[in-house]
Amino acid sequence: MQGTFEAGTVRVGDDARQRFYDARGYGRPLSGNRIELAPVEAAHLLFRGDLDAVLGPDGDPLDFQTFLVATDVALEFVVYKDLRDRGFYLSPAREGWVDDPDDADFVVYPRGKGPADDAVAHRVRVAGERETIAAAALGDIVLAVVDEEGELTYFETGTPGAAGEADGEGERYDPPTDLDAALLADRAVVWDAPTDLHDRGFYGQRLHGRNADAGPLQLSLVEAAYLARRDALALDEPRVVERGRQVEGERFDRRLRTYAALRAAGSVPKSGFKFGADFRTYDSFTTLDEMDHSARLIRVLSPDHTFLPRDLSLDVRLAGGVRKRMVFALTDVNEGIDWLSVERLTP
Repeated sequence: MQGTFEAGTVRVGDDARQRFYDARGYGRPLSGNRIELAPVEAAHLLFRGDLDAVLGPDGDPLDFQTFLVATDVALEFVVYKDLRDRGFYLSPAREGWVDDPDDADFVVYPRGKGPADDAVAHRVRVAGERETIAAAALGDIVLAVVDEEGELTYFETGTPGAAGEADGEGERYDPPTDLDAALLADRAVVWDAPTDLHDRGFYGQRLHGRNADAGPLQLSLVEAAYLARRDALALDEPRVVERGRQVEGERFDRRLRTYAALRAAGSVPKSGFKFGADFRTYDSFTTLDEMDHSARLIRVLSPDHTFLPRDLSLDVRLAGGVRKRMVFALTDVNEGIDWLSVERLTP
């Protein structure tokens, strides 16, 4: 059986609808028993030997090798074949072929389902390891990265809320007001800090070390600005914010916005420096003694950020290695926050 390559698709006649679309979910039906295939689908059928050849625009027959080179679908073929080998049917996300094709290359159906069924398991976007990926294009899509040797890594991306696993009831502790504090070069110190500010509010760290159960409390500038906004510190919020901007530029405003959103959602953000992130979050506890492992790593980025797949892989690998979920907070200084989670996926 042969197909004809024209206008970006491969058309196949005879009993192609029964053999390929009805039985195995390839292509989309045309009139009669004809179907049209996307180039990657035709390449897979050529690879399997189900198509003998595809006739090119000049009428010359193309085998699998020459067709793959002519259409330059090697990356898509790697992903398509892998998902087919795993037992999935999938369709190219082309306009008119599937609903909502934006930002996706394939629509993957649940096992046992196909394009005639109203069910979708994954929307997949294919990328090479050196491509740049816009953060705004991720979320509710699977990113399939093909490295330079053809190895595949799948990343599931989602759009969680700020709360994570927190109960969403917001702040559990109301700090006292007008606490005496000093603003230092890159942090603040509360000299006579009430015990509950640390033990129930989970703010700061003891200046005298982690084994101290009382004494001065050192706060990050983000914590200090947040508490000053709530009148908990005898510091002017604008002064603290200005110091934060001197230390880290406009990123401080975006980090402060993220910190406040996490607190409002009932989550406790702490420094994520040791993990190479902006924050680590604790989402389920009521006392300091109940704080176990942090649940998420939060990295604050601008909405127009673009990822290199290698950097994304490093972040996700690190988060998974310490049993945390990688979440990116995409926020501008004066805008809201779009939350983006990314984790490894084995289809």
